[in-house]
Amino acid sequence: MNPSTYIPIIMLWVILYIMLRNNKTAIAEKIIKKRKTEGNTEMKELAKKFIDKECLIYSFNSNQFEGTIKEVTDGAILVEKGGAIEAINLDFVIRIREFPKNKKGKKKSVVLD
Repeated sequence: MNPSTYIPIIMLWVILYIMLRNNKTAIAEKIIKKRKTEGNTEMKELAKKFIDKECLIYSFNSNQFEGTIKEVTDGAILVEKGGAIEAINLDFVIRIREFPKNKKGKKKSVVLD
């Protein structure tokens, strides 16, 4: 085939990728704006249930944090892992779950999500 036939196909894929990426960021911005105007009381109350538990915390940009939740404030979660304390912005948190354990009660070495 002639290389000139591949150029429109490649351009179509590039345009689709850009449109999907912009849509994903627009949705995230919309949720953050809603949380700022209405307050993030639901996620704050849910996060308080996980205090002093080993947890996995997921954010919008596919980051995953793990550690023990020590404190939940209005805008952040304090997470301790290996003696270091880390603050995670509560506006970007989309999921919190307790670290999975196997049948013997030990932490699973591989977590697939």
